[in-house]
Amino acid sequence: MNTREQALWTRARLGRSGPPLDLLTARFDRHVYAPHAHAEFTIGVCVGGSELIDYRGGHVRTGPGSIVVLAPGEMHTGGPGSTTGGYAYRALYADPALLTDGTLGGLPHFRDPLLDDPRLAAALRAAHTQLSACPDPLETESRLPWLLTALARRHSTARPAPDTVPGAAAIAHAVRDRLADELTAPPSLACLAEDFALSRYQLLRAFRTTMGIPPYAWLAQHRVTRARGLLEAGGRPAEVAAQVGFADQAHLTRWFRRVLGVTPAAYRNSVQDHGR
Repeated sequence: MNTREQALWTRARLGRSGPPLDLLTARFDRHVYAPHAHAEFTIGVCVGGSELIDYRGGHVRTGPGSIVVLAPGEMHTGGPGSTTGGYAYRALYADPALLTDGTLGGLPHFRDPLLDDPRLAAALRAAHTQLSACPDPLETESRLPWLLTALARRHSTARPAPDTVPGAAAIAHAVRDRLADELTAPPSLACLAEDFALSRYQLLRAFRTTMGIPPYAWLAQHRVTRARGLLEAGGRPAEVAAQVGFADQAHLTRWFRRVLGVTPAAYRNSVQDHGR
């Protein structure tokens, strides 16, 4: 393959024991896909150049920032949309159930496979990039179903389900407490939703409405708070990361810098120096 032609597959997981979700990062100069179909919805965001896709007897031409949605079982192909420049995109392959959680009336239908929604495209691209690099199960389950529900509610023919969740605050606080209690092995959102007789979208809606952030972000910040105490007591960052449930030291460092602006090692050194 040409050095500029690359395709990287990453498998994320929706919850620790939940179903997988495949992510593709691709960049091609000349590659043309043979006709094929997927069992899942294919949701792609063009990040460079232009791709020409044969789909449903017509042609779909992408451009940077455009979203493409291809239905399960629909035959399609794809290749460069021009003779120069090639094309690059991010794609994810979503089980149909992930797009029906916040809608009514069965499987969403997208009349136009090419969507113009810059904010959603940016959010999908950011989530794809982050989860490809560090596919944390709770983060995957918190971010992607939420975005896929937004996609279906905004652009498909399906009717949106009601947003109001009775008892949202009590539900959110109970979920928060479960996440705090099971810090190193948090339950999946699907299991939590089942416990409350809710859909995953309703659970996410209740939590985000009450807490202001999604479950994975709340848990990460709680882990950082716990990590601070362990670092102040002399713990080493690599050991502390495992003790509070982060996948590794890099995962701890990423969130520590987001929340506190410094690395765990720098924080540990500063508090120990101050205590001398």
